[in-house]
Amino acid sequence: MEDNMPNTFFNNPIIKHASKTAITLTAFAFVGTIMLAYVFDITRAPIAASEKEARLALFKQILPENTYDNELLKETVQIAPNEQLGNLQTTTANIAKLKGKTAGVILEAIAHDGYSGDIKLLIAIRADGSISGVRVLAHKETPGLGDYIDITHGNWITLFNNESINKTSAAQWQVKKDGGKFDYMVGATITPRAVVNAVFKTTQFFEKNKKILFAVDN
Repeated sequence: MEDNMPNTFFNNPIIKHASKTAITLTAFAFVGTIMLAYVFDITRAPIAASEKEARLALFKQILPENTYDNELLKETVQIAPNEQLGNLQTTTANIAKLKGKTAGVILEAIAHDGYSGDIKLLIAIRADGSISGVRVLAHKETPGLGDYIDITHGNWITLFNNESINKTSAAQWQVKKDGGKFDYMVGATITPRAVVNAVFKTTQFFEKNKKILFAVDN
């Protein structure tokens, strides 16, 4: 009787159905995995190219093409987490060079004190310490109120063009409500205050770390 137990077990309709179902699901999972891998492989290059173009287009907004002659995406310096930049993870600084000499640096910074959360910035600074341009990469500020920091909603962000810590004193790096020189929209002070502070700290970081950022010259 014991010898017949295995045959009886595997001949059980429920067991046979479960086995077939398991095999079918395994086959589908295997085929699905192969298809996903294939799709990922054929779309990886176009996606990477699209991201590259979008990044370069953003660079052109804050750093004119005639100010450098190298490939910005290839000339880089890794920036470790830094309190002045607000980056909690390592970020990449893109180095602009003209005839072999550093002409500017594009840095990422994060303002953690925005009204609705982090405000991620891209800041281009010329070799002389002056700001070439600033753009907001990401934010969660209130639509129609705090989102005027985004270039797509106004020109406020261009107030930083040509600014520097040599040109404007530390006391003036504030919104006018706080005694500084930067305009703001009434009812939305927290957002511009956070951005002004973040840009100011980034210029300080630049001045303090020129040797590291310009090390590629050597």
